[in-house]
Amino acid sequence: IAFSVTDTGIGIPADKLRLIFEAFQQADGTTSRKYGGTGLGLSISREIARVLGGEIGVESRIDKGSTFTLYIPATPRSPELTRGVTPATSEGSEGAAADASAVTFMEPRDETPRVLVESEENALTVNPLLLENPLGDDREGLQWGDRVLLVVEHDEDLARGALEAGRKSGFRTLIALRGDTGLALAHEFNPDGIILDMELPATDGLAVLEHLKHHPDTRHIPVHIISSEDHRQRALRAGAVAFIEKPVSQPALEEALGSISAFIDRRVKNLLVVDDDDDARKSIVELIGGGDDVSISAVSSSEEAVTELENKHFDCMVLDLKLPQMTGFTLLEKVKKDERFVGLPIIIYTGKDLTRKEETELKKYAETIIVKDVNSPERLLDETALFLHRVEAKLPPEKRRMLEQLHSADVIFQNKKILIVDDDVRNAFALTNALEVRGMEVLFAETGMDALEVLKQHVDVDLVLMDVMMPEMDGYETTRKIREEPQFKKIPIVALTAKAMKGDREKCIASGASDYISKPVEIDQLLSLMRVWLYR
Repeated sequence: IAFSVTDTGIGIPADKLRLIFEAFQQADGTTSRKYGGTGLGLSISREIARVLGGEIGVESRIDKGSTFTLYIPATPRSPELTRGVTPATSEGSEGAAADASAVTFMEPRDETPRVLVESEENALTVNPLLLENPLGDDREGLQWGDRVLLVVEHDEDLARGALEAGRKSGFRTLIALRGDTGLALAHEFNPDGIILDMELPATDGLAVLEHLKHHPDTRHIPVHIISSEDHRQRALRAGAVAFIEKPVSQPALEEALGSISAFIDRRVKNLLVVDDDDDARKSIVELIGGGDDVSISAVSSSEEAVTELENKHFDCMVLDLKLPQMTGFTLLEKVKKDERFVGLPIIIYTGKDLTRKEETELKKYAETIIVKDVNSPERLLDETALFLHRVEAKLPPEKRRMLEQLHSADVIFQNKKILIVDDDVRNAFALTNALEVRGMEVLFAETGMDALEVLKQHVDVDLVLMDVMMPEMDGYETTRKIREEPQFKKIPIVALTAKAMKGDREKCIASGASDYISKPVEIDQLLSLMRVWLYR
């Protein structure tokens, strides 16, 4: 079934047709564009079409107008009929509109959205953004016991190089040219290792990494990130095991594969615990230990920690800040300035009441900061499991229960008061629904000035969700003004950023935001982020 909407507007150039389906993209991409809009509409529509098992097409002529068409299957397709189907190509726009069978639909759970775009000859063709096996990888005939590598890379030349290198290193190698394809393959084949580019179409690498590391079935898989240097800290903090800086050479790829092989072969991971309190140290060992997949070394001083690091490889370190002689701050700085330990994940686990300046300094070096309180043991177990790449299903039963309760329980959300600041009431409505069903009370402000007034009237707000793209007073300025008020200096502010806009994330943190998440917002990722800040 096809539903078409035609306008008589300015039209869209042929080279912009694909672009407009990405979040925060418009044909006129200037900041002073004549026409409004958030740049989310088509991205959201495409996702809705995908959920319905269909797709969206567009025909356009400059100065004549555009026709957008939603295609959905007349009847639901069964998985048996859709798995392995190759997308068909229609013979022309008129034929496609008249004959719905010219478009092949895939079952929604395969997550295979496709965009229909107009060719230079004005013929409507199916452009499969998700091919079954674009580079002829090794997914056919995989056998139990094969060592499997997943490469998620949009550059086909680099992907071919990784495919060749993977095979030479003894891996059966899978290739995904898009982020959403990579996620589907990760869940389907449960690879032993993943090489992931941060710059991907459809779903960017950071979103893919966050999904992998928030899902119990995939969070243990070691992920090597390919990107520019400015993404290093964010990727490692999210749980990546290593980082390959662009441009990527074949020797660098082979070295990464050797590292993945060594990581897989090393079944027991090493954890270093540094805490001068004997009881606290023993509690941490008891909390994290108990399985045959982790070996824990526990010391009481920075000096002992340095000795341990010199003599043994560690996969993660838990560090208290209140240490005799050399403090935890000094040890952290010393370790992270040593090239040998740059990639060592460090979890700060402290009872110290941190100032904003101290917290900012710690974030330069530490992957996670956990302040000791009633909920902190569960979070420490969760964070160490992430950075040690422990398979959740293989943990002792009582530790599995702790993590399941932490991940599934929404008790932290009950009766929390959340302020949403967004000039688009549709976004606010969607977020409000998602938050209210989990027991949260939601307040709404349409402008930055409104947000300041709402906060003055409700000083008990627990967390703010701040859109950065607002007229007049944008999210950055609003955040700065909130931070100027003494009673709001520590309130968690999560910025909702446009992932396509370079520098957004850095500007958010500089303006005083506690954290950020990219639009379109995935509710599961947002809730996970909110849990972290509401626990504090």
